[in-house]
Amino acid sequence: MSSGRHQPEPRKTWRVMGLVVPIGAPLEELMEAAAKRIGLSREELLGFKIARRSVDLRGQRGGREPRFVVHADCTCPAEHGGKALNRSIRSGKVVEAPVSQPLTPARIVGKPPRRIVVVGSGPAGTFAALPLALSGCEVTVLDRGGPLEERGRDLAAFHRGRVPNPESNLLFGEGGAGTYSDGKLYTRSDDPLEAAVLNELVAAGAPEEIFFDSRAHVGTDKLHDVLLALRARMEAAGVRFLWRTRMDDLALRHSAEREVEAVLTTQGELACDAVVLATGHSARDSWGQLRERGVEFEAKPFQVGVRIEHPQELIDEGRYGDVGLTSKLGAASYELVAKGVGAHTFCMCPGGRIVASVQGEGVLCTNGMSNSTHSSGWANAAVVGTIRPPVGAAPFWGMALQEELERSAFDAGGGDYTAPAQLASDFMRGEKSSATPHTTYPFGTRPARIDALLPEDLRARLVDGLARFHEQIPGFAGDVGVMVGVETRSSGPVRMSRHPERRTARGFSNLFPVGEGAGYAGGIMTSATDGVRTAHVLLGAHNQDQHE
Repeated sequence: MSSGRHQPEPRKTWRVMGLVVPIGAPLEELMEAAAKRIGLSREELLGFKIARRSVDLRGQRGGREPRFVVHADCTCPAEHGGKALNRSIRSGKVVEAPVSQPLTPARIVGKPPRRIVVVGSGPAGTFAALPLALSGCEVTVLDRGGPLEERGRDLAAFHRGRVPNPESNLLFGEGGAGTYSDGKLYTRSDDPLEAAVLNELVAAGAPEEIFFDSRAHVGTDKLHDVLLALRARMEAAGVRFLWRTRMDDLALRHSAEREVEAVLTTQGELACDAVVLATGHSARDSWGQLRERGVEFEAKPFQVGVRIEHPQELIDEGRYGDVGLTSKLGAASYELVAKGVGAHTFCMCPGGRIVASVQGEGVLCTNGMSNSTHSSGWANAAVVGTIRPPVGAAPFWGMALQEELERSAFDAGGGDYTAPAQLASDFMRGEKSSATPHTTYPFGTRPARIDALLPEDLRARLVDGLARFHEQIPGFAGDVGVMVGVETRSSGPVRMSRHPERRTARGFSNLFPVGEGAGYAGGIMTSATDGVRTAHVLLGAHNQDQHE
C-alpha cells in the first residue's frame, strides 16, 4: 500500500573533467557539453554546477585565444548508464563527484565536552568554534589581538608612528594573519569539508565565484565584511569572544594523561573541559609556554624568500599576450614553479601592495595583500624556497632562523621598518642596486644586498628560479622587478605532535592543536577544514578520512 508520500528519485552526481570552452561562452553551452559527455541532453540533467574553473593561457603568443578549463558536476537519475558514460569513465573524463560533509555532524556519539575554549580567531579557530557552538557546546574564543574595528586602528597607528602593537597587528587579531592577505582560497585539496566552509563564507557575503574559481581572491576589503558577518553568525550560535586576551598558561590535572582544567589568560582564568589551540604561525611566545607545559614540538620544513613587485601591466602582457584581455579576465595572476630547482612563487597579489607583516620591534617581514578591485597598478608575490631542518634539529630551530633573518632585514633597511630592496637583475648578479624604483611598501625602501641576507643555498635556488620565471614572463627578473624583503612567514616552522585519530596533543587528553600554527595546514582553506574536522572529533563524530 502506498503511503501517499512522494518518494524522491534516486540521483547520482558525476564530475565531468576538463571541459574546454571559450572565454565568455554562455552557461547553456557548457551544460550541453557536460551532458553530452555523460550521454544526456541538457534538459535531462537534474542538477548542474561548476566545480572548478581555471584559465588556459597556453599558446596565446601563437595566436590561440585563452580558454576556460572547467570541471562540472552533473546530477542525473541514479540508474543512468550507457555507452557514452562508460566510455568517459574509462578514459578518466568523468569520475564520481566527491561527497561533501556537513559543517555539523549528522550524528553525535556520546557526550561532548560542555565548555570549550578556542585559542585564536583565525580560520582554524573560527571553523572549529562554529560547529561546536551549533551543536550545543559552550564555546569561548579568545584572541590576543583586537576585533576588526580596533585592529584597523592599531595598524593605522603603526603606519603613522612606526611602532608596532605587539598584540594587535597584521598577524594577531580577528581573522588571524589571513585578514590582511586578501582571502586567497585557492589552496584546494578536494577535502569533503571544503564545501561546508565555502557555504559559510558565501552566506557571510563572499562572492559565489569562490565555489569554483581556481584563483579565487575574496579581497581584503570584502573579507573584512565577511568576518564581521561570520562573527555575528557565531555570536547568534552562542559563541563568546574575548578580544585582547592572551593565553598565558594552562592549568593542568596530571593523571595517565595531562588534562587541561583551565586556560590562564591576561583577563583571568577560564575553566574548561577542552581546549582547541589555533594560535597561528607567529605565536612564538605561546609555543614556548606550551612546550614548558609538556606539549611536544618538532621542527618542520618551511618557506623563506623575498617579495617581488612588478607593474601589473608587465604581468598582464606576459600572461595574456594582449593586455586588452584584462577587461575580460581581470588583473593577471601567476603561480610559477621551477621544477628541479626548489623555488616557486607564493601568495601572488594582482593589483595589490606589499605590507610589513610584523608584531614586534626590531624585526621585519614582508607579505602581500590586495583589495577586490585589484586596482593598484602593481603586482607582487613571494619568491620562496623550502628550508629543511637538519637531522636532529632542535624543535625551535626554524623559529630561530626566522628571527635571525628578520632582524638582519630590519637592520639592512635602516632600523625603522624601511625595507631593504634590490632590483631583480641585481639580485641575480649579486650586486647592490644604486637605486630602486617605486614600490607599494608603505614605509619606503632602501637599496641593500637582500641576496646576501639569505642562506647561500636558498639564494642560489632563488636565482635559478628567477631565471626560469623570466622565460615564462619576459621582464620578470629584469630591471623593473624589485625584490623587497625578507619574507619568512609563508608557513610555520614547527609542528605540535598530535594523535592521528583523537587529534589531541601527545600526552594530553583534551588539548587539540589545529591549523597552521600547529603545523597541520598551509592557508585559509586547509586551516578551516582542519578546525572543522577537530570539532567533529570533539563531538564524537570521528571521520573515517582524517586527512592528516
